[in-house]
Amino acid sequence: MKTRTGVMTLLGAALFLLVQATAANAAGDAAAGEKLFKAKCALCHSNQAGVNRVGPSSFGTIGRVVGTVPGYNYSEALKTMSKKGQKWDAAMLDGWLTNPKAVASGTKMAFVGLSAKKDRDDVIAYLAKLK
Repeated sequence: MKTRTGVMTLLGAALFLLVQATAANAAGDAAAGEKLFKAKCALCHSNQAGVNRVGPSSFGTIGRVVGTVPGYNYSEALKTMSKKGQKWDAAMLDGWLTNPKAVASGTKMAFVGLSAKKDRDDVIAYLAKLK
């Protein structure tokens, strides 16, 4: 019995370390993300609450239901996602920043995407700070 308990404890610890290592590797650099945001996103998106431009404000994106920034007229594609209750999380943002039209066919967003995973992780880390 002690052997089985010891093995389970060891497996649990190994799983914990694996999850922590994966999370650490997936986390981006928010400072680098801010620079990328300013260079690639800020022309159309504000980083301030309540300030919409050509696109909606990016303030508070993570955890927000898609298509719900007040005062912004979303495409039907994003309105449909909103009705389904889909929320912006790191995985969805990664797909969106890779190719917005692949995530929401019919989106108004004219952006070719960020091909480098590190760049997307960095922007997502920056967006996570905007709350």
